[in-house]
Amino acid sequence: MTHFGIICPAETGHLNTMLPLGRALQQRGHRVTLIGQLDAQAKTEAAGLEFWAIAQSEYPLGKMAQLFAQLGKLSGLAALRYTITLYQQWTEVLLRDGPGAIKEAGVEALLVDQTISAGGTIAEYLAIPFIHVCSAVVLMPEDSIPPHFTTWNYNPAWWARLRNRGANSLFNRLVKPIREVREEYRRQWKLPVDSYPFSKLAIVSQQPPELEFPRTTLPPCLHFTGPYHDSTGRPAVSFPYEKLTGQPLIYASMGTLQNRQQQIFQTIAEACVGLDAQLVITLGGSGSPESLPGLPGEPLVVGYAPQLELLKKTTLTITHAGMNTTLECLTNGVPMVAIPVANDQPGIAARIAWTGAGELVPLSRLSVPRLRASIQRVLTQDSYKQNALRLQEAIHRAGGVNRAADIIEQAVSTGKPVLAQAQQ
Repeated sequence: MTHFGIICPAETGHLNTMLPLGRALQQRGHRVTLIGQLDAQAKTEAAGLEFWAIAQSEYPLGKMAQLFAQLGKLSGLAALRYTITLYQQWTEVLLRDGPGAIKEAGVEALLVDQTISAGGTIAEYLAIPFIHVCSAVVLMPEDSIPPHFTTWNYNPAWWARLRNRGANSLFNRLVKPIREVREEYRRQWKLPVDSYPFSKLAIVSQQPPELEFPRTTLPPCLHFTGPYHDSTGRPAVSFPYEKLTGQPLIYASMGTLQNRQQQIFQTIAEACVGLDAQLVITLGGSGSPESLPGLPGEPLVVGYAPQLELLKKTTLTITHAGMNTTLECLTNGVPMVAIPVANDQPGIAARIAWTGAGELVPLSRLSVPRLRASIQRVLTQDSYKQNALRLQEAIHRAGGVNRAADIIEQAVSTGKPVLAQAQQ
């Protein structure tokens, strides 16, 4: 038995990836403890896992909700800069308090969300193994792939590679404060220069390989396992199923972070007026239905929806293109219209469009006519549904949480890299 520690953001999307993975390992006889901010405690313990709080003075209960509420009002570069600031602050605290907490808790191996760049450094300092988990899109820049924060489509042309390289350089400058914090601690701890920040044992991504652009330089220990989502750690949510009309269901969700821009919901409602479909809007916990009164077409608006259950009834999803919602749609064979707002959502939306499982409407170009046209195409042209079903089959083949747990167990028990080809 191994005592695994989980390090990930105290945010619903990341927890909905990491907690089912932790639960799968626990069911195999391992001990699993999430180490993080108090705002992650309720979901962690609801999933049946242990929790160890750090940085309680900097991050009292409710602090993350305040920070995410501000993020929900932003989009594009402003949201990206704000997110980087949040990660810089958390990196400083995690490097300060994390090693002591991990040692005191008796953790023997770490599962590190790829967005937490300090996790590998802490594991190296403590001389314990670590595995990276990609909850979001794989964050490994290369010239042949558009950066995750852009809506650019994949293009192998030379000029596209130059464009990608320039944008990646910009991102490297933006995240320099995070890198500097990590490098300072590495100097204090007398660790070598961090030329390769990823796990050398195993990296697991919840994408199926068919949802990734054609990459050329992936690490040999990276595994596309498909999604881990289930109801683990998610509260039971009531829903007025009796109000569903039986018409084709359009489900609109802008996630739990970038969901406070009410004009987006207004545009979605207007775009669906007159369609032979029923629109259901979830506010992702950001407000009550009363905060959106009098929307055109009288859609069914709820504060929070039982998404996994509702997607089984859904014909089309209008989404911010968060990775979890995207994968949950594809698991159910549901095509999408993506309106990405910030961070990795543009890159995921570009992948949705590239696979043919949906359309992309950039936020900067969002209008009622443009959105309505995309909705009508996805509803009426069978290719979108067929491509969503193709990706549904790919997800079923990928192995999911059990394959990810197999890889993690092998990496920790052998102490050797688990190569992707050997697992296929």
